[in-house]
Amino acid sequence: MSTAAISPTERVVATIDGAIGWLVFNNPARRNALSLDMWQAIPTVLDQFEAAPAVRAVVLRGAGEQAFTSGADVSEFERLRGTPADQARYNTISETALTRLQLFPKPTIAMIQGYCMSIGLGIALACDLRFAGSSARFASLAARLSLTYRWSDIKKLVDLIGPARTKDFFYSARHVPAGEALAIGLVENVRPDAEIETFTRAYCARIAENAPLTMTATKRIVAELIKPSSKIDRDLCKAIVASCYASEDYVEGRRAFMEKREPVFKGK
Repeated sequence: MSTAAISPTERVVATIDGAIGWLVFNNPARRNALSLDMWQAIPTVLDQFEAAPAVRAVVLRGAGEQAFTSGADVSEFERLRGTPADQARYNTISETALTRLQLFPKPTIAMIQGYCMSIGLGIALACDLRFAGSSARFASLAARLSLTYRWSDIKKLVDLIGPARTKDFFYSARHVPAGEALAIGLVENVRPDAEIETFTRAYCARIAENAPLTMTATKRIVAELIKPSSKIDRDLCKAIVASCYASEDYVEGRRAFMEKREPVFKGK
């Protein structure tokens, strides 16, 4: 059974369906382009998903099949980003949303159909995994608007596909189809559009069977490991490992293994 979560705008639809929290960009008339109110809604929705014990994974998608999101809503630029002060405010709001998504403790998946462009690609990169339908198309249009992304977003792309392919993305502003995106490591799975939701739901069901503390621990440790070696907080990593061994779920996991039954994890 699905239940609605609270969203401050109708352009972001949030529901909890079993173990999945769905965050849907709902601006199909503009190919789900991100308006300021949509950016503001993202942390609010994620707060609810984090507080819901039943939610084991969060999936972001676009309404309809034309686009995940085509990027920022350019029609707002003059009104909301026309001065340096306005631009700074806009950047703070969007960066807060992206940071909240990247640091969200539960697994996050971008389920992508159609266009995934510009800052829409930035949202996909802030997720843990990217699953694409065969219609997916990826691009950065920064060079068509004489702007660039913040360094942390560019670094995510470099980490996934390498520096040369990242430069190609920005230099050419070309569309990268789903098959090429899979080949270069931009996405983890490609399925026919008719199958992508079923595949994503099945993957989330598998996540829900596993220990949520392991998910959180893995996310936090991986976040440390991608830092330069001198910046890795090794004591934090050790503490994270120790907390898993000290948990009730570790007791449940090993008992279930010995008793040849499915474990029931509670995230404690």
